[in-house]
Amino acid sequence: MEEATGSPLIVWETFYVIVGSSGAALTGLQFVVIALIAESKRRAVDQQPEGGGEIAAFGTPTVLHFCAALLLSAILSAPWRSLSSLALTLGVCGLAGVTYALIVVRRARRQTGYRPVFEDWLWHAVLPLFAYALILISAILLRSYPQRTLFVVAASALLLLFIGIHNAWDTVTYVAVEKFQPSATENQGESTDES
Repeated sequence: MEEATGSPLIVWETFYVIVGSSGAALTGLQFVVIALIAESKRRAVDQQPEGGGEIAAFGTPTVLHFCAALLLSAILSAPWRSLSSLALTLGVCGLAGVTYALIVVRRARRQTGYRPVFEDWLWHAVLPLFAYALILISAILLRSYPQRTLFVVAASALLLLFIGIHNAWDTVTYVAVEKFQPSATENQGESTDES
């Protein structure tokens, strides 16, 4: 009979309460940020509405990373009867995350409203792909090395939380700076006034 997973998982309970709560709170905060961005764009008379390409490539994945940290916390806090069931569930999550990370890379390459720089590729593509791949690999190794693997899953959940925090901050600062940049029509108006 397979060993019950209560003992290796119970010591992680407080960690996942903290990570899960943070993921849930930050998900809600990201919704507020997106609503404020949408409202500020509606108020700007001279701006044309942007397509959803940038949001699909940079905004939606941030929410998903927060939700993934929350989901991992819930999964690792559940009363699993066997490591096999837990490994299967983590494997599905890891595979879904890797697939989504690759979709995000494609979306980031196709959108035309913003040209990503190295830091964007690192935080929006490379690190999330790495975190989800670690979860997938951990699922494969969980039954053989449960103690070590649980540290890797915890590090992945924390990495996803930090990725989300970085990307949300990056979005907010980008929008704040862009909002205070003079538009092309304002610059033209100033140059004709000076003439």
